[in-house]
Amino acid sequence: MAEIIIRFLVGGVVVSAFAVLGDVFHPKSFAGIFGAAPSVALATLALTVAKDGKMYAATEAHSMIAGAIAFFLYASFVSWWVMRRKVRGLSATSAAIVIWFAAAFGLWSVWLR
Repeated sequence: MAEIIIRFLVGGVVVSAFAVLGDVFHPKSFAGIFGAAPSVALATLALTVAKDGKMYAATEAHSMIAGAIAFFLYASFVSWWVMRRKVRGLSATSAAIVIWFAAAFGLWSVWLR
């Protein structure tokens, strides 16, 4: 129960800090970028270091980096596909999920295994 309370508090503080960063930068569309993923990742890593040690947290951080790279490739392709080819958003995201899986598993097999 104590770990859940710590996760809640650390997560809330880090999310709030990133939300403030999002308000400082322009355009305001950056607020969403700063509000979610980085804050949750940092809170998770901090708790992982405290619970499982630095080496385990380093492995988790490498996995997060690989996932971010894979998602960037996926999001870039979907954005290009929707803007250039006028494909519907749901169709593009559903069909292109294969790119995310290929990039994620490719990075895992080359870098993380």
